[in-house]
Amino acid sequence: MPPNSSRGNEGWMLATNLAADLDAWLRLLALHDQDELTDAEPDTMRFRLYHQPGRLTHHARRRYLRLDPTWPWTSAFTLAWTRITDLAAVT
Repeated sequence: MPPNSSRGNEGWMLATNLAADLDAWLRLLALHDQDELTDAEPDTMRFRLYHQPGRLTHHARRRYLRLDPTWPWTSAFTLAWTRITDLAAVT
């Protein structure tokens, strides 16, 4: 819940605006050709992509993300992940 103080509310609004911007940029940059996710509401994005079942494992000093292959939106998640990680770094 949002805090009662003025400074706390400023921080709350900043955090929610940042989350909305990140969600919009993800859809614009990585999911532009996915018909069901291009104009998805935040609740739909949260259910389909952000609550992706998976497990982070470690082996030989490397980290692996093991995704559930039966989740219907695993391919959309991996496509978005690949596109975001392939973007050139801004210098």
